Order: sequence, then structure tokens, then C-alpha cells
Amino acid sequence: MKITQLTVYPVKSLQGIDVSQSEIHAHGLAWDRRWMLVDAQQRFVTQRQLPALATISVALTSDALVLSHPTVEPISISLEEPKGNLRLVSVWSDHCKALPESEAVSEWLEAALGEPAKGVSLVRFATTFTRAVEDDFLAGGEAHTYFADGYPFLITTTGSLDALNNALVAGGNTPVPMNRFRPNIVVDCDEAWQEDGWATIESGSYQLTLRKPCQRCKITTVDQQTGTIPTQAEPLKTLLALNTQPHLKGAHFGQNATLTAGEGGVIRVGEVVSVTPR
Repeated sequence: MKITQLTVYPVKSLQGIDVSQSEIHAHGLAWDRRWMLVDAQQRFVTQRQLPALATISVALTSDALVLSHPTVEPISISLEEPKGNLRLVSVWSDHCKALPESEAVSEWLEAALGEPAKGVSLVRFATTFTRAVEDDFLAGGEAHTYFADGYPFLITTTGSLDALNNALVAGGNTPVPMNRFRPNIVVDCDEAWQEDGWATIESGSYQLTLRKPCQRCKITTVDQQTGTIPTQAEPLKTLLALNTQPHLKGAHFGQNATLTAGEGGVIRVGEVVSVTPR
């Protein structure tokens, strides 16, 4: 098996960046979920509330994070940490320390997305703070992440997407691309749902341990180019019917993972990986 896609999401819930390689760290791929949008109450804002966030593209240069949208000029945000007081922001039930970006970014977001983005601001994870991953599935170990929903890595496979799309088409629906699931790492695998039986995935320079099936939400219904919802409830409805995790409630696709060896190593598209079964 080999890795066919690597995607970094510098700003939570905005478009991702496909890369050919990335440094791999305990908190995730380099620059992954380093920034996040928050509302006036400092609660995280995602495509669950604003599907149009999917229309904002993201780029990284040697010195800036660049946000782009078809209706406004791009805005560049220095990679140097901003000056200012730390804020306490929330991701689900976690409270994290963050640094606010400039008011100009908030104004840009409102100009790009209109009234729904009013009051939304951009914050950067304060790397002096450690956000622990829930310990229920860590088998006595520990892990941390930045602004990801819960785990530093999300792994999916081509075989599982093929199986889902076959089921969607059989039900009269349109197949969906992998970006609906916003994975970090995609593995080429002929058989569907094989990842659910893997304990680890590794190359010569790192090891990832698969911890927990990823329960999916309505972001999977959002077209990641247009920010619209083409078919209500799909592909969630079909995933529920497939019942890939019969012992769990909800729809699941992919596996959450943590890094268990190889801090600071490099992961590459095209490299061969091996897996160990649970």
C-alpha cells in the first residue's frame, strides 16, 4: 500500500492544501489546524455554521498565510506570531489559549462572506499551550493536537471511498470526492473499510497508531468548492445505512490517529507503508 494524498488545513474549516510531503509532528502535519475562526463568544466557527467557509482558499508562502476568495483581494497574514494578549477559545469542550490576528482579517472575512461572518475573528494556536487528546482511546499513552476536532491525524482509504460511492450511485445519488471528508492522509487500498482493522501504519521514519473511528457530521454534505449542499443528508444517510461500525452510533468514515514514533520525520505522497492488524 502507498500514500496517495496528503492534505494540510492551516485554518480549521477553510480549504486545504494538497502537499507532496510534510513534516510530521505529534500535533499533526506541519501547519495543520494552526488557525481557527471564532465568534464573539470565542467559540469555534466551522462549516457547520457557515458552509461558505469552504469557498475561502488557503496558501502558505515562506513568510505568510494567504487567504483568497473570488469576491475580494487576497489577504496575507504574517507567519510571525502576532502581538497581543492571549485569548481563551473553545473547541467543543476544550478550552485553548490562542493569539488573535488583526481586526483587518475580521473585516476581510465579512467582506468575503457577508453578514453571516460578522463578528467572526481569526486566532492562532498558542504553541506554549498543550491541548491534550482525550485519553479514552490512548491505551495509557498521551497525545496532543492544535485546533483539530479531536485528534492530530485523520486517515482514509481509496477503497472505502469507492465502496461509499458505489452505494451512493446505487441509491440514485451522485458520488462524492475525498475532500468531503477532509482527511490528512489517504492510503491506496483496494478493499473497503480495511483501515478499521489496522492498529498501526508506518514507514521507515514514523509510526501512526489508529485510535478511533471518525464519526462524521454535516460538513460531509458541503461541496468543498462551492460551499453549497447539493443533496441534503448525503453522504451521511448512505453511510448510516452501510453501518460500518455496528457497535457505534452514527455514521463513520476514516480513522483518527496519533503519532507514536518519528517526531519531526517526513511523510511523502507515493511512499509505501505497512500496517499491523488490531
